[in-house]
Amino acid sequence: MGGHSPEALVRATQDRIADGITMMLPTADAIWVGEELARRFGLGSWQFTLTATDSNRCALRLCRQITGRRKVLVFSYCYHGTVDEAFAVRGHDGVTRSRAGNVGPPIDPSETTRAVEFNDVEQLQQALADGTVACVLTEPAMTNMGIVLPQPGYHEALRKLTRRYGTLLILDETHTFSAGPGGCTRAWGLEPDVVTIGKAIGGGIPSGAIGISANVLERVLSQCAADYEDTGGVGGTLAGNALSVAAMRATLEHVLTAEKYAVMIPLATRLREGLESLLAARALPWNVTQLGCRAEYRFQPTPATNGTTAHAAGDPALEAYLHLYLLNRGVLITPFHNMVLVSPDTSVEDIERHNELFTAAVDELAGSSLSP
Repeated sequence: MGGHSPEALVRATQDRIADGITMMLPTADAIWVGEELARRFGLGSWQFTLTATDSNRCALRLCRQITGRRKVLVFSYCYHGTVDEAFAVRGHDGVTRSRAGNVGPPIDPSETTRAVEFNDVEQLQQALADGTVACVLTEPAMTNMGIVLPQPGYHEALRKLTRRYGTLLILDETHTFSAGPGGCTRAWGLEPDVVTIGKAIGGGIPSGAIGISANVLERVLSQCAADYEDTGGVGGTLAGNALSVAAMRATLEHVLTAEKYAVMIPLATRLREGLESLLAARALPWNVTQLGCRAEYRFQPTPATNGTTAHAAGDPALEAYLHLYLLNRGVLITPFHNMVLVSPDTSVEDIERHNELFTAAVDELAGSSLSP
């Protein structure tokens, strides 16, 4: 999302490499980054990791530790990296089961997880009501099966129900950081107990972070027997290393700033509106969904409201065709499903070129399918 090797990031990381990649101690940059993330997301305490997966794993451990509960709730077809608890879906019979393709799960995910459908308040309440769920782990908007936006009032219901049943709320902003400088948390005025993030804040250098509220921090620190610094399963030797933190500072200070988002998001809107005009003109039963500087086209007439319906609309062959058509003509989009991500380096000309080629791809496909 920050573009490929932005100048500020290159300079900062070159200087850092020359002066020491890791000292296994905090640097001054760590203070700056922690304070900046606190300002952006509204959570006062931050711990660094190397990936969003690390952040989510650590966050789940913290939540289970301080609540004394075993279960985690996720949404069907969510994505939270390689977190074991997240490879679960809700079956048609309402039973949580392992997601197809799950590689070597250590145990049946139903032992650790309850999976419900995104945007379904009734399923959410039923899953939380017995008081055994430590936390809900969710993106503010689902992004792994296209972009599935929350329905009006859903986040209010989610926060109300988690508080009612003593369940902590983790928002994974790794992808939804596209919504603005403070992700959806800030853009939509959300109130999570924990925020996890990775990828983009390091501009391509492995990095991640966990933000926790004052209440969660107090509860964490009260667990005197928990080993948060060595062998308790939280953090890692290179977490918060000098290079990662320097990359995070350069990215947040110079690359993914409020000023840059003010340019990136309108460009994504221009892309979406151009594609919507094309789809309408060709009477194609597809849709385009935007989340800040990220947009995605999907092969169904209206945007999906949950992960299961979004998953059902996938078409790997058609996705591969569109990706290769664009790539062979000099346009690279994010190389999975149909995500178009605007960076600070993206220009109006880039947007127009993408939409021009997309139109040609659709027309050639239609012509081929109509040929005798």
